[in-house]
Amino acid sequence: MKTTTRVCIIGGGVVGCSAAYHLTKMGWSDVMLLERSELTSGSTWHAAGGFHTLNGDTNMAALQGYTIRLYRELEALTGMSCGLHHVGGITLADTPERFDMLKAERAKHRTMGNDTAIIGPEEIRKLSPITNTDGILGALYDPLDGHLDPSGTTHAYARAARMGGAEIVLHTKVIATNPRPDGTWDVVTDKGTIHAEHVVNAAGLWAREVAAMAGCYLPLHPMEHQYIVTEDVPEIMAMLDAGGEHPHVMDPAGESYLRQEGRGLCIGFYEQPCRPWAVDGTPWGFGHELLPDDFDKIEASIEFAYRRFPVLERAGVKSVIHGPFTFAPDGNPLVGPVPGLRNYWSACGVMAGFSQGGGVGLMLAQWMVEGECERDVMAMDVARFGRWIGPGYTLPKVIENYQTRFSVVYPNEEKPAARPHRTTPMYDTFDAMGAVWGQQYGLEVVNYFATDGEARYETPSFRRSNAWQATAREVQAVRNSVGINELQNFGKYRVTGSDARAWLDRVMAGRIPAPGRLSLTPMLSEKGKIIGDFTVSCLSETEFQLTASYGAQDYHLRWFDKWLQGDVQVTNISDSRSGFQIAGPRARDLLAAVTRADVAPEAFRFMDVRRLPIGLSDAIVQRVSYTGDLGYEIYVDAMEVRALWRLLWDKGQEFGIKPFGMRAMMSLRLDRFFGSWMREYSPDYTPAETGLDRFIAWKKNTDFIGRAAAEAERASPPARRLAQFVVAAGDADVVAYEPIWLEDAVVGFCTSGGYAHGSGKSVAMGFLPADRIAEGLAVEIEILGERRPARVVTAPLWDDPRMRA
Repeated sequence: MKTTTRVCIIGGGVVGCSAAYHLTKMGWSDVMLLERSELTSGSTWHAAGGFHTLNGDTNMAALQGYTIRLYRELEALTGMSCGLHHVGGITLADTPERFDMLKAERAKHRTMGNDTAIIGPEEIRKLSPITNTDGILGALYDPLDGHLDPSGTTHAYARAARMGGAEIVLHTKVIATNPRPDGTWDVVTDKGTIHAEHVVNAAGLWAREVAAMAGCYLPLHPMEHQYIVTEDVPEIMAMLDAGGEHPHVMDPAGESYLRQEGRGLCIGFYEQPCRPWAVDGTPWGFGHELLPDDFDKIEASIEFAYRRFPVLERAGVKSVIHGPFTFAPDGNPLVGPVPGLRNYWSACGVMAGFSQGGGVGLMLAQWMVEGECERDVMAMDVARFGRWIGPGYTLPKVIENYQTRFSVVYPNEEKPAARPHRTTPMYDTFDAMGAVWGQQYGLEVVNYFATDGEARYETPSFRRSNAWQATAREVQAVRNSVGINELQNFGKYRVTGSDARAWLDRVMAGRIPAPGRLSLTPMLSEKGKIIGDFTVSCLSETEFQLTASYGAQDYHLRWFDKWLQGDVQVTNISDSRSGFQIAGPRARDLLAAVTRADVAPEAFRFMDVRRLPIGLSDAIVQRVSYTGDLGYEIYVDAMEVRALWRLLWDKGQEFGIKPFGMRAMMSLRLDRFFGSWMREYSPDYTPAETGLDRFIAWKKNTDFIGRAAAEAERASPPARRLAQFVVAAGDADVVAYEPIWLEDAVVGFCTSGGYAHGSGKSVAMGFLPADRIAEGLAVEIEILGERRPARVVTAPLWDDPRMRA
């Protein structure tokens, strides 16, 4: 065993072997994989081996498609069989809501080039004659779905990695990972110490324990999972004799998945009375064992399966596989550089390893070798969970995720487990006012306020929900008088030091403002992709405040840490500095009533920032608004928020003040065509594609990060651009990724949309070929399987001159 390596991968399951293969494929041959037992120990060996492309996140779905297509390449490269069976997959829908979800997914697949189809009961019976279609409305069919041999596939990855130069060392247990001052690591094993430039935690069931060796916590938890393999089934034998194979069938109503296994069937369940495993830690001695059979917890699931697949009731049980798999709180993998650690990478929580393992390995390798991934991987970025998260939060969220794995996923759904957990000082006040709560990054955020007689919850739906009237009411309050909204759910950072301006000029692509002013700027990756959408406020030459998305805190802090140099300090003040925004035609009147300072238009201009006395507080006040109205953001110490509220609320009564939540905020921004982080602005897109290039400071002399790529794009404009549409919608508005049709072909997709209550129109934003964008261009946007007429609009639907006056 060698004692130095460029990359040390801990864990010999399908993900670790995939990471090793992709790293060597990209030219890093000095890779070492350590496995404490045999390859596939842990969860890999007892996996059911199914694979599918269906995923609510389009990038995850694309990576699953990559994974599935990779298997033939692996077989050709290594000469080993992965045991592939591309039998196709059927996902059943027994309710209108579930059918809506499948139609929405099919629409997304059009934009991705996936060849899926919506089929009816008759076609379902032709493909799967053992399925009882009573009560079934339809299904989504995917020809790529299938199953494989988990062990053979993992060993194929391993052989491909060895062919690329990787060393795989078995029966070697890691007992410590110790960082060196230069950012490299000493990986201590029971057979010696290895000095590694990079460490990859791909330890699967033991990922929590391995992470703890590095002093960090990864939000993962194992869950017991059980599936049954039957004896021979005559109907399956008949299909085999006829030269066919039975497709996968996902039955979300029964919380089950079914596939052919040899001459019989395999069926697994995501049962409601589920059980977490190894709550206090995974035993190091566990490996190729199974858990005791537990039919009690799947009794109801089996009864349902007998009705959906009657042949099961006559089939004998050949074997029961009951073992643990690890899940993150949202069910997606945890991949990428771990915030707060240098050269330490996560490749964990990949519970659907044979659907996602190839894509995870590819993205990890690109991240390590090239510095960033070819696509947005926020859905699986380990930084999507903040450092506040702990085992007490992870466990109930993992249980919830397991229980809802086959549930309908709605665009406006708010899941209840582990809530409320993180709240602001205003929580009790807003709750008493009828707040209907949402959650962002663990924080309770007001979606809207219900009045007497209205439900205190929003009904999940793909169509317009019961929040409609409340949202309309709040929008009109902002447009006609003054609305107030809490600012807690902004990520906020204090940047100080003598080199603060120079550092910001390097990190941000836009103009860094003069004292007393603020600016809007994109933050770019080295390849010119959008990785941040910031407001920069200059409080002095040595103090700045940055604001961005609250949910991207660790993502942005990791980037800041990577580039930090000189006399610069970056402090996350997201929770220690808060306040309120006030917006609407009476906003200035309210501000004038609570401060002695002159806030007249000529004294306090649009995009000004001032320290003002507001009541008892020394507040930071910014004249800017995301609603498109005259507005101000007022920031104080979090301990002073309640006093600020009382002052603004009491003084605001004479101006007709009303509270508003995030539903109204996202409606208001549509009238102005303001983009949103992770919708219009994400690492999938560039400034020129989205219009953020207008905020790039092309004349500044700094070689800002991503400048070369942005300059190249400026010289050769992109083929697509963001456009805005007014849609002749029915009872459902655009959410995201709906196909845009022009001349009977899909030419683009939507990034976001909704109903703009201010203008009374259904609005969408999305990408079109740049040379086709023109005022009034008629297109169609596919919403829930129906192509709705839409037209391009190039001027905002709302433009109040008071916003800038």
